[in-house]
Amino acid sequence: MENDAMLIDDREDLIAVLRMRFGDIPGKMIEEIYEIEDMSTLQRLILAAANASSWKVFLEEFQAGTQSYRLVGEDFNPLANILKGRDGDIGKAE
Repeated sequence: MENDAMLIDDREDLIAVLRMRFGDIPGKMIEEIYEIEDMSTLQRLILAAANASSWKVFLEEFQAGTQSYRLVGEDFNPLANILKGRDGDIGKAE
């Protein structure tokens, strides 16, 4: 029961971080987030959402599933958009 509550909290935290960083997110992605049952994956995605330099970078990490282990490099520098003048909005995602 406690584990279920933690999963729910992590899902809600991930959605909240995504909205803070990138604005509205697609309903399909929210559905996919609620299908995640692995707490480690959710926690990794929360870190990715907080640190990804763009929506595109986050999507790549999201689609990597459990195959991704490390969040390193300029792709996970949340200031990269400001420093390089790139826009990370969802509307600009490919």
